[in-house]
Amino acid sequence: MNILIIEDEQKVAQALKEGLENENYAVDVAFTGEDGFFLLNSKHYDLLLLDLMLPGRGGIEILKTLRKNEQDIPVLILTAKDSVEDRVLGLDSGADDYLVKPFAFPELLARIRVLLKRGREKQTFYLQCADLEMDLVKRKVKRGGQEIVLTLREFDLLEYFLRHRDRIVSREMLAADVWKETNRATPIDNLIDVHIARLRKKIDGPFQIKLLHTVRGVGFTLSEDAP
Repeated sequence: MNILIIEDEQKVAQALKEGLENENYAVDVAFTGEDGFFLLNSKHYDLLLLDLMLPGRGGIEILKTLRKNEQDIPVLILTAKDSVEDRVLGLDSGADDYLVKPFAFPELLARIRVLLKRGREKQTFYLQCADLEMDLVKRKVKRGGQEIVLTLREFDLLEYFLRHRDRIVSREMLAADVWKETNRATPIDNLIDVHIARLRKKIDGPFQIKLLHTVRGVGFTLSEDAP
């Protein structure tokens, strides 16, 4: 499970990171709202631990933007702001839980387990972009009602694009999240390009409206609108 911590107090953030890594979670840390928001849009996370009082982009702003963009990542607010008004604001803005500092680490772990379980239960099994449809249970893909046969890698690649619909996906993201290669190099980039070309031919080739677009010098995006 991948967890992102957005916390400007570096000692607190580091202690949380070490504690969660000891529980076998994969953890990234951002010390500013801007850096955290960038990571949220660059990588898949299963849970967000979010401080409210952050330099630059604040926690509530991040939370509202996530929900406005229909990103349903579970969010646990960790903050020293303990008034009823603050709790109500956080929960009304889209948080799933609210924990006031200082807190006991075992309680944090218990709340994380609940949110991760809830997140798995809410996980969608059907993805769509325009008339392109993916059934994750039956592992079938259709466009315009016509079934499209994909290899295992092409299916995983398309699923990743659908989960990041309308967002730019870089080769670095694909290397890490689809190919599970931490050290990006030219050979993996070439392999990614070959698979994307094959996928594009299958999902876009016979159709007038193209969905998989290249963003020159940046990466790719799956969208009804050309970038």
